[in-house]
Amino acid sequence: MAKAKDEKLAKESASGFNLQAFLQGTKEELGKVVWPSRQQLISESLAVILMVSLSATIIYLVDALFGWAARQVF
Repeated sequence: MAKAKDEKLAKESASGFNLQAFLQGTKEELGKVVWPSRQQLISESLAVILMVSLSATIIYLVDALFGWAARQVF
């Protein structure tokens, strides 16, 4: 078993890149992924949109406050 693995690694290192091994590994890893349910996807997407909107609004208000303060001083 170890000999076959060593031969495989030697073959891959000689050619540089093994597309078939890459695609097989990718397929195996995607099989391990736990995909969210539709409800979970929607609720988490809405939470992200809400937090980004809230953050953008706060940044805008702070910027407007500092702009107003700068106009008062200068």
